Amino acid sequence: MKLSVELTLYPLQDEYLNIIKQTIDKLNTYSDIDISTFPTATILIGDYDKVMAVVNEVVAWSFNNFGKCVFVAKFLPGYEAR
Repeated sequence: MKLSVELTLYPLQDEYLNIIKQTIDKLNTYSDIDISTFPTATILIGDYDKVMAVVNEVVAWSFNNFGKCVFVAKFLPGYEAR
């Protein structure tokens, strides 16, 4: 099944722009899903299992590297949100 996820990050640190940039850079290391970044969110599109694995890995990576962060996600199954 195809899945689109709209992901927004709200770091709870003063250096939030750097944290957002590093997280977007991390997302862009995954080549097996389509990733588009916009001013307020990043959209991930691909196979359900692959997209969910990327979300899982990047959220855990972010927590391990930056501490407390808030992620807001919208999950749209069977739809290419662009």
